[in-house]
This record gives sequence, structure tokens and C-alpha cells, in this order.
Amino acid sequence: MEVLLAFLIGGLYAAGLYLMLGRSIGKLIVGLVLLSQAANLLIFTAGRLTRAVPPIIPEGAKHMVPPFADPLPQALILTAIVIGFAVLAFALVLVDRTFQTLGTYDIDEMKSTDT
Repeated sequence: MEVLLAFLIGGLYAAGLYLMLGRSIGKLIVGLVLLSQAANLLIFTAGRLTRAVPPIIPEGAKHMVPPFADPLPQALILTAIVIGFAVLAFALVLVDRTFQTLGTYDIDEMKSTDT
């Protein structure tokens, strides 16, 4: 399972970087989202996969009994999802404002407006 996820993560990183190198600002944002999701999957995979064993302390026990899912990567991913959503919302508002000002989504035409 980890090998499959490793290939998926590599594919997401490659697709995200490819889209970010394009001329369209829409592709840049989609590439940013793909990089964010690839990073989330990387953290998830690095935390080791443990299926169907939640990180809950059993009644009467003082600590968790192995094997259990590590709750730290899960908390990191939840935080990264919220931050990624905020960055995406900010980028969309920034692109909308840029389009209202310049009238284009092409990055090369945006560079020609620099003074």
C-alpha cells in the first residue's frame, strides 16, 4: 500500500509542478492545490498506515495498546487542509482582483504591465 501511495504522491507532485509552469493563472492554482494534496498524502504515508485501529485508550488502561494509528500525522493533515483551503481562497480572490484590474488571466501579459 505504501508503494502505491508513493507513486501517487510522486504523480501529484509532478502534475502540480507541470501545471504551475504553465502560462494560465487557473492552471497555477490547480497546480498549487495538487501540491498541497501531495504534501498531505506524504505526511499521511510517513505516519505509517494502520488500518481499523483508532488511537483510543481502552477503558481501564493507562496508555494505548499497540498497534494503533498515530494521531499526530492526522492532526497535522487536518491543520494542513485548513491552511491549504485558506491559501486557495486567498489565491482565488487575488486572481479575481487581478483580472478586474488587468483584464487577463495570462501570466505573460501580466508581466508586461510591470513598470
